[in-house]
Amino acid sequence: MKRIFCVKSVLFLLLLIVLLSGSVKAQVPTIPKVTIGIERAEKPGDVAITLQILFLMTILSLAPALLILLTSFTRIIIIFHFIRQALGTQQMPSNQILIGLALFLTFFIMGPVWKEVNSKAIQPYLQEKITSKEAFNEAVKPVRHFMLKLTREKDLALFVKFANLNKPQNPDEIPTRVLIPAFVISELRIAFQIGFILYVPFLMIDMIVASVLMSMGMLMLPPIMISLPFKILLFVLVDGWYLIIDSVVTSFR
Repeated sequence: MKRIFCVKSVLFLLLLIVLLSGSVKAQVPTIPKVTIGIERAEKPGDVAITLQILFLMTILSLAPALLILLTSFTRIIIIFHFIRQALGTQQMPSNQILIGLALFLTFFIMGPVWKEVNSKAIQPYLQEKITSKEAFNEAVKPVRHFMLKLTREKDLALFVKFANLNKPQNPDEIPTRVLIPAFVISELRIAFQIGFILYVPFLMIDMIVASVLMSMGMLMLPPIMISLPFKILLFVLVDGWYLIIDSVVTSFR
């Protein structure tokens, strides 16, 4: 009898463990699995959706390049690089700080343009008032207007000549593929001009310090060790960052 009772107790415990384990598994939330499948297209609309997804993925992969080349980011980051080289502070401010500040200044400067893109293209498209093609055309217009305002006619003429196009009679006749490289080289030119102007005062300090050290016979003392504190002091006294940001933002208006 004792053996039968022990066997029944063991079976009861095993059954209880199984039931408890099942209830625990039932309470554990399941994690959804995301899969991407390839199936045969049965309607022409399926192919169109696939092409739209591929186009969207391509745009997302090119988003950093578009942000750099089609906005004010190029001019700002080059100017920041020049001012850091002119000061001679090596990696201070760091690249992360300069890029972050350049990004936020880009968002600030491009705010009116993106607001117009949102009101004229994105929101009507989300409300199904216009098609995707119309939304794209409306979104490009504010960006083209921004680039045309800052692009030199000489740079535009150069790429119009390379593209073997007739002379455009109005800005709407300029293709976007011609406008983008013209805008980029115009931005590079302005950025280097501003960078040169920023470099001159600090170069004068380096030359004065080097001349004084040479006249005193201190040829073994690096001039940068003496000129760096004076350059930082000059930059702080004239409130350099305020003047640079003011000049950069004003140059886009």
